[in-house]
Amino acid sequence: MAQSISLSLPQSTTPSSGVRLKIVALFKTLGTLTLLLIALPFNAFIVLISLLWGIVRSPFPKKAVVAAHPLTILVSGAKMTKALQLARSFHTAGHRVILIEGHKYWLSGHRFSKAVNRFYTVPAPQSEPEGYIQALVEIVKKENVDIYVPVCSPVASYYDSLAKPVLSEYCEVFHFDADITKMLDDKFAFTDQARSLGLSVPKSFKITDPQQVINFDFSQETHKYILKSIDYDSVRRLNLTKLPCDTPEETAAFVNSLPISPEKPWIMQEFIPGKELCTHSTVRDGELRLHCCSDSSAFQINYENVENPQIREWVQHFVKSLKLTGQVSFDFIQTEDGTAYAIECNPRTHSAITMFYNHPGVANAYFGKTPLDAPLEPLDSSKPTYWIYHEIWRLTGIRSWKQLQTSLQTMVRGIDAIYCLDDPVPFLTLYHWQIPLLLVKNLQQLKGWVKIDFNIGKLVELGGD
Repeated sequence: MAQSISLSLPQSTTPSSGVRLKIVALFKTLGTLTLLLIALPFNAFIVLISLLWGIVRSPFPKKAVVAAHPLTILVSGAKMTKALQLARSFHTAGHRVILIEGHKYWLSGHRFSKAVNRFYTVPAPQSEPEGYIQALVEIVKKENVDIYVPVCSPVASYYDSLAKPVLSEYCEVFHFDADITKMLDDKFAFTDQARSLGLSVPKSFKITDPQQVINFDFSQETHKYILKSIDYDSVRRLNLTKLPCDTPEETAAFVNSLPISPEKPWIMQEFIPGKELCTHSTVRDGELRLHCCSDSSAFQINYENVENPQIREWVQHFVKSLKLTGQVSFDFIQTEDGTAYAIECNPRTHSAITMFYNHPGVANAYFGKTPLDAPLEPLDSSKPTYWIYHEIWRLTGIRSWKQLQTSLQTMVRGIDAIYCLDDPVPFLTLYHWQIPLLLVKNLQQLKGWVKIDFNIGKLVELGGD
């Protein structure tokens, strides 16, 4: 698993522990801001040289590419790299891109990309669902949007489905209906659906009470199990404690520490040993039009395309059976015998889309109506994508020469997912505007954070979005 900037929080909730937590948060945030400040001149120099090189290479402004049928495309999720990547792909194909994000992330560094024509902020859908939908309608009408492509967070994906019937009066919404999104996002309902289609998934049980796990007869099982919240949990999703624990008492203590209830059900899923992979797929009317697959981990910050026919066939069967239109990603475990088990589905854009950074056909895969001979996959010339500050932080945890070689090889072989010679400004504004301002806000409130996710463009916080 990739390392990340992390904070272990004490379990005590006494006043003195609360003070200690605030002191830790204070120094941790100040330290991180200092490191970003030290790096600022280097990144500013890189961006300045890139801009000057652009002027020297093309002293006269290039005539903008215009598509045969230019569209105005609304893309959400401006804080995230995957939204920037889609904006660049659509802009390169000659379309006009409007980028939006929640009010909290008005500071999005990606808004400064040359691929973005306009930027707006909207209310948080979970707190103001009606206001969120109304804001989308107003933007769509004002900008004459043709297609809305949500690049949504786990929380927002369902609200974008709720907005679809209203927005469809004004533009196409490239997203699933609410019932489909709800099913795909529900880890237990998804595995039931896939199993009904004859597809391979692990054994799973819906848990609404810790006692169900405590009473479960693990002695009859071949593999261990893990517990995952059915509702998205940005922190606990990384906890892969195997069940049962060494003793019944440890199992009970662990399970009772989790917020399991009928209102917040969890899934107990068979832990199948094997290789973990993730996918992104763009589909229209059940046709798989764009697809990529990459090795994966719990905290994913590196993507390199791998050819995996078994997984592609699994995905094709699933999306065709349900006649899906939208963006969908899956997590798989593939065993040594080649069997691919889908362990989770996310009805939204995956960051693996960054592997299409140099592919000219992305826009057609999303908006073209003519069937493709085969789904688009990353070009053979596509380099693995990474985020440079995650890689630099990983260097601090290196304990051997082999680890150092591996880390350096990742940076030499790959390409930063944000930096682009023709569009360098977001590389500066993400790392030295968006993230620092989020840190300053946390500093003002003396709040702690678990890690910085430069890919998603946010601070991962306990109870955060």
